[in-house]
Amino acid sequence: MSKSIAVLGLGRFGKKLALGLYENGADVMAVDRDSKLIDSISDKVTYALVADFSDAESIKGLGLEEMDTVVVAMGSDLTASIMAVMISKEVGVPYVLAKASDERMGAILTKVGADEIVYPEEEMGERTARILVFDSFLEFFEIDDNLCMLEMKPKDEWIGKNLKELNLREKYSMNVVAIKNKNGMKSHINPDKPLGEDMTLLVIIDKVDLKKLK
Repeated sequence: MSKSIAVLGLGRFGKKLALGLYENGADVMAVDRDSKLIDSISDKVTYALVADFSDAESIKGLGLEEMDTVVVAMGSDLTASIMAVMISKEVGVPYVLAKASDERMGAILTKVGADEIVYPEEEMGERTARILVFDSFLEFFEIDDNLCMLEMKPKDEWIGKNLKELNLREKYSMNVVAIKNKNGMKSHINPDKPLGEDMTLLVIIDKVDLKKLK
């Protein structure tokens, strides 16, 4: 059975999240106070509803008690976010994830019942910083507090050498889990095949070892 998820607030983060969830098979209720936003997304999610987030009765009328997860994505509107989190937990939503603009807001939303807090702007800033500092990085994804996954171009000195010669696990404490070229991504890696400029490596590495790749 598909997971039912309500996304409250359709700013850039909320709208992209709602669309992504629906594309990946979830039943998505998208909610915003702006009727034009709702009209623009109504045929791309399961349900699209208008609600006033400053009105408790309006939020209660959404039927959030039927949801497996509620994402409170208003971000900068602390009062509306607090109300949405509290009502979601009051009606029995098992898991409430809330977007916060800073740590103070995150602490308040945790206090009133949010199960998890996300800081999209902060996380995007960190990821962009790493990509700018490490010029071979194309993408950076956190797996947990210690581990991350990178999509990166081979360093210049790696070109023409194979994985056996490079011994990347020993030298950089990293694992190459897939290689992508013009033919697509392959997880079955030939360790004897030289790396080319057209290749992209998918790598798993501890964050503390990132400095080795400078």
